[in-house]
Amino acid sequence: MAIVALFALTPPLHAQNTLRALAYASGFSSPVAIVQDPTNPLVQFVVEQGGRIRVVSNGAVRPTDFLDLRSVVQFNGERGLLGMALAPDYPSSGRFYVNFTNTAGNTVIARHTRSSNPLVADPASRFDLRLGGSPTVVQPFSNHNGGHLAFGPDGLLYVGLGDGGSGNDPAHRAQDPSTLLGKMLRIDVDVPAGNANGYRVPSDNPFVTGGPSGTRPEIWSFGLRNPWRYDFDDPARGGTGALLIADVGQNAWEEIDFEPAGRGGRNYGWRNREGSHANIGDPPPAFLPLIDPIFEYSHVDGQSVTGGYVYRGLALGASFLGRYFFADFFGRVWSLAVTLDAGGEARSSDLREHTAELGGAALGLISAFGVDVDGELFVVSYSTGTVFRILGGPTPPARPTGLRIIR
Repeated sequence: MAIVALFALTPPLHAQNTLRALAYASGFSSPVAIVQDPTNPLVQFVVEQGGRIRVVSNGAVRPTDFLDLRSVVQFNGERGLLGMALAPDYPSSGRFYVNFTNTAGNTVIARHTRSSNPLVADPASRFDLRLGGSPTVVQPFSNHNGGHLAFGPDGLLYVGLGDGGSGNDPAHRAQDPSTLLGKMLRIDVDVPAGNANGYRVPSDNPFVTGGPSGTRPEIWSFGLRNPWRYDFDDPARGGTGALLIADVGQNAWEEIDFEPAGRGGRNYGWRNREGSHANIGDPPPAFLPLIDPIFEYSHVDGQSVTGGYVYRGLALGASFLGRYFFADFFGRVWSLAVTLDAGGEARSSDLREHTAELGGAALGLISAFGVDVDGELFVVSYSTGTVFRILGGPTPPARPTGLRIIR
């Protein structure tokens, strides 16, 4: 996620309204995520980059925080409290996980549990996962921390880490098998509280027994620059279980990567490629082939992609079912149709822009999407401190120009 000036929006071809954005909760400071509480359909948790996790109950922001980590979080630029995920067994275990930048500037993935009050966490329950035996992932620069956490349909925790920062990944870390930076990790956190590392490596991770020499076994895939939101097409709602990753680009291209369910071991190409385009060829990638994104857009049309969700709700109508919603941080929202071939690989088509109908400039800077218990969409405005609900409307949406679909 980069912080630069707002860009001009390309006007839609038609002034049609299909979707609406309704303010759901507001008053947040630099919000970066909204997470549904599975134990109460009326409750969500909103993550603020500064270190607070706020509680929203039936649209009202409660005065007491779920968790306050401000004393241990470094908040500046792309650093801060960046992600939160509730364990699949959260209703019984109370476990949840956060991703934050500590005061030394390094990444911490920490486990907590809620207290006897379901709207308040137990701050004393914190345990920092020891990834590769270390309680932190050292960040050589201040940017590209990644920060998102998500549990897959397999019940395992996926941790997206940026390449360590600076520009053009100067140490080629995204292709270095010995570092976790620039990778998607996959770990099993369903372990006893006394487990020394707080996780185990799944035996079916792709690099446990193969791949480039010295590959860290936690790694699920290579070649990411700065994954800013990724999520799974929910099989509980008829989805495929596929992983869609929004990876922020360097100077020219923003990309969305697609991974069929359970197919790790991929290399998305950074820094040798930016999107589907050649970038820096030497040294070569860790391994081939390099996987093209299913969609990319140039910096003519945006500057920093924000990943979202494949829509599996009901409120927007059948025409939106299975469409992938995503945004550019600087204020544009789109959806794509994603179709699979016989081998489970995807292609994208039928790009639609929804910016104007959702309020245009009123959306501000868009840091995240979320879903409620019914699979309905939230969109998080970083700059206005507002969480919006996306609601249906009466007419078909406008379609934009100038964006390239990868087929």
